[in-house]
Amino acid sequence: MQAYWRLHRYPILFAVACILFYWSFAYHLVRTDFVKLFMLFGALFYLTYKIIQFEKWNFKFLLIIGILFRLVFLMAEPNLSQDFYRFLWDGELIKNGINPYLYTPDQIMEQGHVTFANMKELREGMTDLNARHYSNYPPVNQVLFALASVLGGGSILGSTIAMRSIIILADLGALYFGRKLLQQLNKANNLAFWYFLNPLVIIELTGNLHFEGVMLFFFVWALYLISINKWLWATPVYAISIMVKLMPLMFLPLFIKYFRFKKSATFYTLILLGCTALLFPFYSSVFIDNYSETVGLWFSNFEFNASIYNVVKKIGVTYFEAKPWELIDTYGSFIQKVVVVIVLLLAFLRKNQKMESLITSMLFALACYYFLSTTVHPWYVVFLLGFSIFTDYRFPLLWSFTIILSYYTYSNPNYTENLGLLAIEYLLVIGFFIYEMIGSRPKKLYFFKK
Repeated sequence: MQAYWRLHRYPILFAVACILFYWSFAYHLVRTDFVKLFMLFGALFYLTYKIIQFEKWNFKFLLIIGILFRLVFLMAEPNLSQDFYRFLWDGELIKNGINPYLYTPDQIMEQGHVTFANMKELREGMTDLNARHYSNYPPVNQVLFALASVLGGGSILGSTIAMRSIIILADLGALYFGRKLLQQLNKANNLAFWYFLNPLVIIELTGNLHFEGVMLFFFVWALYLISINKWLWATPVYAISIMVKLMPLMFLPLFIKYFRFKKSATFYTLILLGCTALLFPFYSSVFIDNYSETVGLWFSNFEFNASIYNVVKKIGVTYFEAKPWELIDTYGSFIQKVVVVIVLLLAFLRKNQKMESLITSMLFALACYYFLSTTVHPWYVVFLLGFSIFTDYRFPLLWSFTIILSYYTYSNPNYTENLGLLAIEYLLVIGFFIYEMIGSRPKKLYFFKK
């Protein structure tokens, strides 16, 4: 025991410090206190870097502390996001036999035909904007919400613990298949810990109950199955990933060169059938209209932590007297088309026949989408970070730190963004992205030719 302490005393001390910082983050932080939030996050990032640096080959040590860091949040109420109230609301509706895509929370409250435990508290906890709109969470996500509500027994804390347990299990699954996929790519499997121990992942997923990690778990599992030539088995897993969060839909065109035309057609067909089967229990005549209306809001109404859009908005409003609400609608519609073009260019101009090149194309597609998007919440970057460990690119790791600057918005009562901080965030990230593209790796000068 003494010998182990002598060999590992610094990582152990760093891990204890991280546990204390996570405890402070979980139970003694309000998101309006940006200085404390930033200092805690910065300290956790640095200590995590040192732990991995010291113990990168010590799988058992890194696994145990990763689990301990997550268990710190077990009894905590999410303090950086109110989304979990809507998750629990949808779960309670399903538990009571009601389709969450058919009614907004405000409609349910006004009608008064349905009651369930903590109904009023859940409605008051979510934002008014959320309560006015139909649910936009895909079917598998809804099933997980319902499972958490059932396991929670009507208690908000109990349901929160159940939801958190699901997310922790998904992170463990992502670590397991991530290491196996890294081995298939002839990369060091300890790279998976840059995801598993990342403070953004722990805080935004386990802490704030976002399901990007569940999506990533199924997605990495599917990629691993494809890498070992079990692509037929990968199709239902990929479909589940889509039905947790829709983002994996973006990458389907990129498989054309990997599978060739005939096999890719079968791949797409099986995924479509899988998604249809998962969607069927929730389908109704008004489902498509309600769901499309809500999803469309992300492109035409919401803005948070944007990069290129903020530049366009500043120029449009200042020099062309554009109306902000008209500009975001026009910009959102235009960017949807731009992203489709980018994905198709990556699909047909890059050599995606190898798994690493395929994943790198996915990384580029997702990064371009986020750089162009009007809304980039911190937990969105978790998916990008998950991709990066299978590639040679590390700009998502930098972004997983700098994106904490976006939380300054919540430190003032008007929720006004600090464009100076956002400029720092994106200048660092985009600058490092360009450096990785053309500065440190001359062989990658040609974006579309690898």
